[in-house]
Amino acid sequence: MKKLMALLGVGVLAVVASGIGQAKPTASSGPTADAAAQRRCQGLRIGFLGPFTGPAASIGQEQLKWGRFANRQHNRANRRFRIQVIERDTQLDARQASTRAVQLAADPRVMVVIGPAGSQEVIAAAAPLRRRGIAYISGSATRTDLTVGQRRIRNFFRVVGNDRAQAATDAGFIYRDLRGRRVWIIDDQSSYSVPLADDVERLLKGNSGTTVTRESVNQQQTDFSSLIARIPANTQVIFLPWQLAARAATFFQQLRSQGKQATVMGSDGLDATEWVETADRQYFSAFAPDLKRFRDRATRRLVAAYVREFGQFNTTFGPPTYVAMQVAHRALSRACRDNNVTRGEVMRQIRRESFPSILGYRIQFRGGDTTGAKFFIFRIQGGKAVFVR
Repeated sequence: MKKLMALLGVGVLAVVASGIGQAKPTASSGPTADAAAQRRCQGLRIGFLGPFTGPAASIGQEQLKWGRFANRQHNRANRRFRIQVIERDTQLDARQASTRAVQLAADPRVMVVIGPAGSQEVIAAAAPLRRRGIAYISGSATRTDLTVGQRRIRNFFRVVGNDRAQAATDAGFIYRDLRGRRVWIIDDQSSYSVPLADDVERLLKGNSGTTVTRESVNQQQTDFSSLIARIPANTQVIFLPWQLAARAATFFQQLRSQGKQATVMGSDGLDATEWVETADRQYFSAFAPDLKRFRDRATRRLVAAYVREFGQFNTTFGPPTYVAMQVAHRALSRACRDNNVTRGEVMRQIRRESFPSILGYRIQFRGGDTTGAKFFIFRIQGGKAVFVR
């Protein structure tokens, strides 16, 4: 890990120092006039879509700070190749994501976009970004068919695992570690939640002796008492693939107030303060490790530098956004070797990316997915998320 992090520390600087000013092959035309139009490598921008306010602001703010941290690091190391980040708030709302994507795509200086956070937002942003030939990179959208199958979005990339991997991790933990044989799965009707719930349900039902009951709630629902009343007292595990941790915290409180003692397992959306401060001795999965556990010097220095600038961080949502920003910076740097750049060229450079990341695996894309990405399990103890595996 020490060697890995040392490589990260010099990666962006080395690319720029060795790249700008060198000749490169002429880029082939992109899918649109916007993608093919060349710009001088001055005043370039990265768009940034995230839920900086609204119901998911606790995680959106961490994404925002880690994104800013990554760009500050780049600009300090590359004063002759400074990048501006244009931040647009989506509030975890698909309509907002579409509107903000249109705004970013209309700016010819925006070469690549980071985000958005949620899978439903990624779908909503696809058309305006595709029409202008812009690649976008999420640090948290996990829905599998965003990158797999006939419906995949060809200009979309992510630096975290997809829900096929998350479902296998979550179902395996529920069955083997929590010994769940009587399981309830409750989705929140979102385009993120339903497919993940489907996959976990399918995997659990494939194990002999397991009974799975499936239910559904609306994301805006706050009274779960009638649903909880129908959950049998002998239910062992309840799986909540929800996006809004505050709703899950309310569900948990109402569950306990009715005397139901089932263990609650959440998906990556519950890696948030509202859940961690409420659901003691419960679990959630996450698409990134806890950087504070890493003992190598480079990671400790990185975490310390972040804390000095932005304060403590409480979830795993921020570091993948840092890595997504790294991908964007590195692609822009390589595309600018002759001091000209197109959006299509940046996208091609993203597809060729390969570097060891702070997430513990190499960033190298196969389609839009990162090979080697995986999920992790955390248990809540005394208001803190404790790494399990």
